[in-house]
Amino acid sequence: MGSFSIWHWLVVLLVVLLLFGSGKISGLMGDVAKGIKSFKANIKEDEKPADASMAAESAPPAGTIAGPQGATTAAATAEPASGTTPATGRPAA
Repeated sequence: MGSFSIWHWLVVLLVVLLLFGSGKISGLMGDVAKGIKSFKANIKEDEKPADASMAAESAPPAGTIAGPQGATTAAATAEPASGTTPATGRPAA
């Protein structure tokens, strides 16, 4: 009693086609396809910024060198100009 034969489905399909017409059904299916494509595109756009922020968090900031003491700036590890102190960059007294 609960199963439908192929004839039942053909009658239902015929009634649907008579009520809505083939143009409306194909237009409706096209709209559904556009909605799915738009949804997938938005999902990909949402994933890109998240991936970029994850990569930025895991990488050290630009200009830093990771050493045994932790991250130090490249400017602090560079040799000072002659006659200046490393901490202030001012002429030595």
